[in-house]
Amino acid sequence: MTDLSKPIIGGLPITVEDLDGAARRMIDHAVAARGMDQPPLYSTSANGQVLSMCALEPGVKALFEQADIIHADGEPLVRASRILAKSKLPERVATTDLVHNTARMAEAEQVSFYFLGASQDEIERAVANMKALYPKLIFAGFRNGYVKPEEEDAVIEAVNAAQPDILWLGMGVPREQDFVSRNKARLTGVGVIKTSGGLFNFLSGKNKRAPQWMQKSGLEWVYRIGQEPKRLFWRYVTTNPHAVWLLLTKTH
Repeated sequence: MTDLSKPIIGGLPITVEDLDGAARRMIDHAVAARGMDQPPLYSTSANGQVLSMCALEPGVKALFEQADIIHADGEPLVRASRILAKSKLPERVATTDLVHNTARMAEAEQVSFYFLGASQDEIERAVANMKALYPKLIFAGFRNGYVKPEEEDAVIEAVNAAQPDILWLGMGVPREQDFVSRNKARLTGVGVIKTSGGLFNFLSGKNKRAPQWMQKSGLEWVYRIGQEPKRLFWRYVTTNPHAVWLLLTKTH
């Protein structure tokens, strides 16, 4: 969903919102949607890799434009907005931070989570770690993200039966966006879907966040290359220059 009131940053319409505002919107919508039997609010995120992918693959861009909300999960998008966009982004809304802001509110208001993604071991550890941090947080359920095509109907049925307020979906880009596109209309037992990329790798403890100064400087990608050089080096070498060009030429 393209909202003309949103600034275009690197070619995508980005929602102007801070972390607490994003969490509050998710909580409020999820509570209001209970029992309404309607498709969920769909929130996703964009970083440099996403901007590059969307510019090169129109089909992927179309998937992102189906979202009700696209947050800036990358400091360079925030900085570009402050120089070139009609509306300035207040801060980066990284999913790895947003889940904690939302969990704190969810504890107080009895809003339930469902985690879908990663391996079975990782998702179990992610849920256990979140329960340790937020003892009052309600989990409606969880499942690994290795969903075969013939299993998808059963997974949708199970999620709907659990009736989670917020479904955190971590399958990687663009697989998770494609999953939402296929199934959003059927997920009527869910209040909000938040695509989450590699969130569960961090919540499980498999991956660690970069130091705050690297996050604030837009250098988290350097830290991540150090963690997973074989998988990430070529990705960032190829997408980062393209993303910078997009931020300079496709932001207004």
